[in-house]
Amino acid sequence: MMGVSGYKTKKELKAAVGTRLSYVETSLFGDEYNPNGKMCVVGPCAYTSRKWFAEVTVQNGIIVRVT
Repeated sequence: MMGVSGYKTKKELKAAVGTRLSYVETSLFGDEYNPNGKMCVVGPCAYTSRKWFAEVTVQNGIIVRVT
């Protein structure tokens, strides 16, 4: 699961639709980020404070949908 940075709440992430996703790679097995597709993310911090989760759809690195 990939972490996102700069979004304190899921609501803030949803408000960021149309902007470039700010993310943190957390996998020990290689890059998780794909600039086109869906991914599961956790916030507000991937390491210390996992308070919310979301599925983010991105196209060309731009957020198009958050569920």
